[in-house]
Amino acid sequence: MSVDFADPQAVKALNRALLRHFYQIENWDIPADYLCPPIPGRADYIHHLADLLASSNNGEIPKGKDLAILDIGVGANCIYPIIGLREYGWRFTASEIDATSMAAAKKIVATNPLLTNQVRFRLQSKPQRIFDTIIRHDERYDAVLCNPPFHGSAEEAAGSSQRKRQNLGLDRRAGSKAELNFGGQHNELWCEGGEEAFVVRMAEESAEKRTNCLWFTVLVSKKTTLPLLYEALEELEATEVRTVEMTQGNKISRFVAWTFLTPWQQKSWAGKRWG
Repeated sequence: MSVDFADPQAVKALNRALLRHFYQIENWDIPADYLCPPIPGRADYIHHLADLLASSNNGEIPKGKDLAILDIGVGANCIYPIIGLREYGWRFTASEIDATSMAAAKKIVATNPLLTNQVRFRLQSKPQRIFDTIIRHDERYDAVLCNPPFHGSAEEAAGSSQRKRQNLGLDRRAGSKAELNFGGQHNELWCEGGEEAFVVRMAEESAEKRTNCLWFTVLVSKKTTLPLLYEALEELEATEVRTVEMTQGNKISRFVAWTFLTPWQQKSWAGKRWG
């Protein structure tokens, strides 16, 4: 049995099957032309995030509703909250700048009893900001996760999508409209300055919320982005920075995690919130 990754309906069907089998999610759908993410890679991020939290908890993965996770840019697919809830029982706050994406994610949560009332949604009213209006002054999050836009322009995103379609032979299929697996609205695929600008801005804004969150994390696709992020975090005086590599088949991905809390403060945080 094989999956035709050039067929958008096949990709969506595969995701539905994986979500049903591993996470007991019976109702899952996304609007046309929105990102249809690979489930295994998203699951890897969640599991490595759990290991990161365990490092602040004497090696034990903290589970249950006492854990508050913030997903920046949840997307229409709502994948990270689904996996985090089903695997570890964490509760999520999910931010989004696109109203259609948020409506689709809300529908997924509302139509699956295992998810109902477990995800809190917040629409970002300031699209150029990441944490402002999302993290409130009295809130605490044990971790932030984010899969940032990769490209720096619509043209760059379109060129990448075209190359992927060619690699899968899509363009040789007359009349094919199979773009879902490489789909995505502009806010999902690109932002001004691309990944580099986004992650540096995220680091800068995180310093304003340094006591609101234990670990800030962000996926970094380009190795060339890493030095820029490291430099920004050093200037912002992050107390600890980690780079976590993840492998799926031949693909290597990574996320960078940082905190502004000292080891003693991390231990105190875990004791008060998870203990």
